[in-house]
Amino acid sequence: MAHINLENELPGIRGLMAYSPKTEAPLNALAEVLLRDDDNTLSRGERELIGAYVSYLNDCFFCQNVHGALAGHYLGCNIDEIDAIKNDFTSADLSPKIKTLLAIAASVQKGGKAVTEEQVAAARAEGATDKEIHDTVLIAASFCMFNRYVDGLATWAPQDRQFYVNRAPQRAEDGYQSSVYK
Repeated sequence: MAHINLENELPGIRGLMAYSPKTEAPLNALAEVLLRDDDNTLSRGERELIGAYVSYLNDCFFCQNVHGALAGHYLGCNIDEIDAIKNDFTSADLSPKIKTLLAIAASVQKGGKAVTEEQVAAARAEGATDKEIHDTVLIAASFCMFNRYVDGLATWAPQDRQFYVNRAPQRAEDGYQSSVYK
């Protein structure tokens, strides 16, 4: 049960957004730009993977499964493959560029000052642009906030991971304009 009365039965961030529509709009607008804007050289799947990975590092069950399922939807892989990436992205079948960006995201999760010049140089050496590095840091930082919002108010999360997989295609179509999924 959530720490506060959300006055709804929605899971995770959806319940929080329904509770506070004034903050729902700007938070969803941020997620929409970061994760779905097509004016980006990182794919939607790669950006969702960054969010899922940071959520995994933060042990946020709801967010890592929502965004892991979306990453899998976009990247054409299943939740077990996403789990393998989260557990050890260095051994995964990912581009060297995305691996360097996930390393940067992991550092952001620890704290912004944990990102090193060497990590940024490695990402650039693998072809990452300044915009991709920027977006990786902002996605990682935003997911730290979203994860703490979800877990800090003790929201509930469906434990059946198929729930997230089943919802991913519709969320991919609808986007983040409203987290109160209909």
